[in-house]
Amino acid sequence: MVNLLNLNQPQLADYFNSIGEKPFRAKQLMRWMHHFGVLDLDQMTDIAKVLREKLRQETEFKLPDVQLEQVSDDGTRKWLIGTNNLKDGTANSVETVFIPEDDRGTLCISSQVGCALECTFCSTGRQGFNRNLSVSEIIGQLWVANHSLRQAEGYNMLPASDRIISNVVMMGMGEPLANYDNVVTAMQIMLDDSAYGLSRRRVTLSTSGMVPAMDRLKEDCPVALAVSLHAPNDALRDEIVPINKKYPIKDLMAACERYLVKAPRDFVTFEYVMLDGVNDSIEHARQLLDVVRDVPCKFNLIPFNPFPNSGYGTSKPMQVRAFRDMLMQAGYVVTVRKTRGEDIDAACGQLAGKVLDKTRRTQRTIAIQPGE
Repeated sequence: MVNLLNLNQPQLADYFNSIGEKPFRAKQLMRWMHHFGVLDLDQMTDIAKVLREKLRQETEFKLPDVQLEQVSDDGTRKWLIGTNNLKDGTANSVETVFIPEDDRGTLCISSQVGCALECTFCSTGRQGFNRNLSVSEIIGQLWVANHSLRQAEGYNMLPASDRIISNVVMMGMGEPLANYDNVVTAMQIMLDDSAYGLSRRRVTLSTSGMVPAMDRLKEDCPVALAVSLHAPNDALRDEIVPINKKYPIKDLMAACERYLVKAPRDFVTFEYVMLDGVNDSIEHARQLLDVVRDVPCKFNLIPFNPFPNSGYGTSKPMQVRAFRDMLMQAGYVVTVRKTRGEDIDAACGQLAGKVLDKTRRTQRTIAIQPGE
């Protein structure tokens, strides 16, 4: 059975052509599946009954399962999304978070079950890695959130034309560029006017710095770019963001400059988790200014959200302000991310889900506690 939620519009057109149907059927189906959120073939009234019956026999609309939905005191929503191991059917889960604000609604989407990059301050990274999510599991998070919010108190009376989710950030569990093909296909669906119709400025991909994939992305699907920097020199970044050993800061900055040639925004957002006594000194801020001097950018400072046995503390508010002010005095736009959804473990760096770890990183973390 072909899961039609795995296909973008060109791929759907190819599928319809392969069964002797006109390519325009792809646009019709995209509108039903994603724009209207309808997965019942009987409701797709502009598709001939004969074709609907053929689709019923050969295809399916397979969404990931919602295992749990939680609502924070601040209105943040988190869904625990169930996924099966594609080979043996064992259960995994990932997390998806919706953050409502006065002028936007942002959905944070996961791209992998766990993460293989081992950033030391990240709860997801501590869980190890199981597998990449499929296209349907990635775009399915947007479908599920849209459907759930349309039925939720406070949203259920909105006109159908109102977009509850105005922004998508690929900042959930996993490194998006390590699941390149599936993430790009899913983002193409997000941008498709027959589906969700989001602008490239309103879809943001966050990467830890996979330089070759960044160069591919600017050609294939240039969306807004955020880079998880977290350190102003190679020695420190090697320690807390290990991929830096393969793609050091100089190469990463050059890739950012190349990306901006095609990007929908004229700046890169550098994300910087503030770790007490590790990367938050005024000297670190000075080094950071030197590192980014050739890259048009803004900064998003993220107070560290503790998790068990992390080995790190949250930078003191006074230290965060001093760090911020140093950057602002140099002329940069700097935001300090407000912690949202902390009471339901939905804050940045807290997403964990359930990962059947193939890397055995969980066992290694238990055996060797931070600081030992």
